[in-house]
Amino acid sequence: MIHIEYFTFNAFQERCSIAWDENGSCAIFDPGAESEQELASVTGFIKAKELFPKCIILTHAHFDHIYGMSRLCKEYGIPVYMHEKEMFTLTSSNGQLCKAFGLPVPQEYPFCGTQDSTLARFISEGDTIDVGNLHFEVIETHGHTPGGVCYLERSEKVLISGDTLFAGSIGRTDHPGGDYDALMQGIFSKLMALDGDITVIPGHGPCTTIADERTKNPFLMPFNEPYEE
Repeated sequence: MIHIEYFTFNAFQERCSIAWDENGSCAIFDPGAESEQELASVTGFIKAKELFPKCIILTHAHFDHIYGMSRLCKEYGIPVYMHEKEMFTLTSSNGQLCKAFGLPVPQEYPFCGTQDSTLARFISEGDTIDVGNLHFEVIETHGHTPGGVCYLERSEKVLISGDTLFAGSIGRTDHPGGDYDALMQGIFSKLMALDGDITVIPGHGPCTTIADERTKNPFLMPFNEPYEE
């Protein structure tokens, strides 16, 4: 059985999620914790719940989703799962974006340069990340970033969508590496084909369902399904 706790971090109100099974094995999704207080809320929760962190999982590597990655990676000695194309976001795009927004660049990544490259685990379409009794299937939905992905826990009907799909919106594609056509193709061919009762947990804003986005998301018009009579 899946348990999920949400945290809202940094100036962009980014959602970090901790998901764990009945035995306490957990994954930290998109740790955007920027301040010491935000980091402490993550580590304090894990300690209070007596959880066992197994990995950090990134939907994509924009700075607002990874501010706490290096610290948590070192704190727990756990690997980071991400698409290999997100190395562009880490090493090139983030510097440009942080400068444009006047924000600090995240700390050096624990698997870049001379540090331990074994902490980076590259994933791709069809892979599954096992976290105890939870199994997160990788769905490539590139477009918001070159290597953006979603993660589906099929048996629990949960989709971690990052910045690909929001409640009533989609991810922006005007940042470096963005591709609108690729994003829309991934959403329509992969996400909209999922069961309607799957809960969608985006990287910002409220949660939603696949059914609601099929019928109500204005960015998916004119392809929305009609309301049931």
